[in-house]
Amino acid sequence: FARTATYDAAISGWFAEALEIEHPTWRAFGGRLDQVMRYGENPHQSAGFYLSGDKRPGVATARQLQGKQLSYNNINDTDAAFELVGEFDPVRSAAIAIIKHANPCGVAEGSSLKAAYAKALACDPVSAFGGIVAMNRILDAEAAEEIVKTFTEVIIAPDATDEAAAIVAAKKNLRLLVAGGLPDPRAAGTTVKSVAGGLLVQSRDNAVVDDLELKVVTKRAPTPAELADLKFAFRVAKHVKSNAIVYVKDGATVGIGAGQMSRVDSSRIAARKALDAAEAAGLAEPLTKGSVVASDAFFPFADGLLSAIEAGATAVIQPGGSMRDDDVIAAADEHGIAMVFTGVRHFRH
Repeated sequence: FARTATYDAAISGWFAEALEIEHPTWRAFGGRLDQVMRYGENPHQSAGFYLSGDKRPGVATARQLQGKQLSYNNINDTDAAFELVGEFDPVRSAAIAIIKHANPCGVAEGSSLKAAYAKALACDPVSAFGGIVAMNRILDAEAAEEIVKTFTEVIIAPDATDEAAAIVAAKKNLRLLVAGGLPDPRAAGTTVKSVAGGLLVQSRDNAVVDDLELKVVTKRAPTPAELADLKFAFRVAKHVKSNAIVYVKDGATVGIGAGQMSRVDSSRIAARKALDAAEAAGLAEPLTKGSVVASDAFFPFADGLLSAIEAGATAVIQPGGSMRDDDVIAAADEHGIAMVFTGVRHFRH
């Protein structure tokens, strides 16, 4: 009966899409059990991983070349990591995302995966311990040698060279996944979240900053270098739990504040993490000095912006739309800060 119901769910879903019925009166979802897990999010919870049949490249479609069985948390974090790194075009540059508890602790672009990994790791090397590493290009030996120096739970890439796979194989518990491609950040899709007594169903957040019409709202416009980093920061902010603040400098995150109840606290935490990373690296000052900053939603007050300015940010990207936008813009102008509005919010819960 369950197998028949899954088939019916697939058929009804196809018809709803073909007939452009966005929210059908009855909605069914089905899946086939892929693996029973040792436990769920916590040891006292049972869990299983079900495949929906969606061919989007990612943890559900990837081949595991080696390592222990993936855990519930591994799958959740690996999905978050690969979806984030899919935002970066591999033709333009190599990119690495390091994820912990579904939040990035370092993201960077570079001329090679090795270079990108070094920049991503420098953002928050403490949190990267035991994390997930995702990349937008084929894993090569040079990058693999660097990644295995830090305890890592999972590596996921579109593919891996034989030399890279052999290097990773020396760490027998390290999981290596090859997905055969990258997820398309612009592709339509559906996400489902369970709540008590129901399901929340929504379209995937497929807004991409390169497609948005950015509006300069301050007296000073961002420089070309600032604009490139602003777009980078907003790509990352899309994948950080709200409230999200992301500092970026030279194509790499240098401070990330995630999941706080107030935006100003996220800004301060990101700046504090940058200070800690600078001290660990022996730098004279944190890399937030001369950085840009992205916010996943508007600044309701100027305090969050002022905190970012205090950390050293010179340009800001945010959706705009607050009743106090004029106050925030005035504060930016007072400090010579460039600010652009995207008109698109990226809440993530």
